[in-house]
Amino acid sequence: MIAPLRAAQRTGLDRRLARSSLPGRLSPVLGAALRLAPPASAAGRLPERVAARGPRRAVTGMLTGCVQSVFFPRVNAATARVLALEGCDVIIPRGQGCCGALSLHSGREAEAAAFARHTIEAFERAGVDTIVVNSAGCGSAMKEYERLLSGDPDWSGRAAAMSGRVRDLSEFLAELGPAAPRHPLPVTAAYHDACHLGHAQRITRQPRELLRAIPELTLVELADAGTCCGSAGVYNLLQPEAAGELGARKAQAVLDAAAPLLISANPGCSLQIAAALADRGERIAVAHIAEVLDASLRGLRWPTADVR
Repeated sequence: MIAPLRAAQRTGLDRRLARSSLPGRLSPVLGAALRLAPPASAAGRLPERVAARGPRRAVTGMLTGCVQSVFFPRVNAATARVLALEGCDVIIPRGQGCCGALSLHSGREAEAAAFARHTIEAFERAGVDTIVVNSAGCGSAMKEYERLLSGDPDWSGRAAAMSGRVRDLSEFLAELGPAAPRHPLPVTAAYHDACHLGHAQRITRQPRELLRAIPELTLVELADAGTCCGSAGVYNLLQPEAAGELGARKAQAVLDAAAPLLISANPGCSLQIAAALADRGERIAVAHIAEVLDASLRGLRWPTADVR
């Protein structure tokens, strides 16, 4: 779908369709998809191995993801740089494909199981003890591989081992501890708890600690930090009206926080909240935590070309 989307964006057709009620009348899913889609980015090909900067402290695999690699390739590049700057050799297996998260979130467990087996094989071949994931939905699904494949005697043990090796980026960095110096990043930012990170994985403390450790970054809390933004896998596509109500409530909380930057750890949340803000005629910077850490570690000025 990316080729026709890019063509529509180049010709301005997407903007004309977005102003029209036609897509929504034809299909609510199509209308929601056009509303949410950001400009498709040219995805730079990451190398299979990114060497640690300085003394090597760990060797870790990295999931590139589907939505992340297509719409947010800079998040993957920032993730690899952050890990390398913190002393990790980063292994990025070729052909890793989809982890099965969206299938699992949609109740298509057989399809999700097929994707899971492929992902397990890809990272087994990589020979890494830890797999770092920068998308909350993907990490949540991969930590469920043990349950997903529990009824398959040929795969249950391998799935359990895989689930035990998966770490969210914030979770992994908190366990590893800081090594690279943080440079000041004078910005006020609000952090959004993605449901698949905060509720499914119980990871809320680590992202905040990482952000508060950046000099001159002021972190403010959203009034409804634990409330869903309406993304929820593909919920915002399949139930656009209800998701839109949740998105509007989250957008208001972001505006009330009066922070010029919103930080998230999930691409679906970033798309949903940015679209909800745009519906109100508002626009603020939305960045992944990897991009913010990358800017601080490299001593970049805010805003930067690498951080939206």
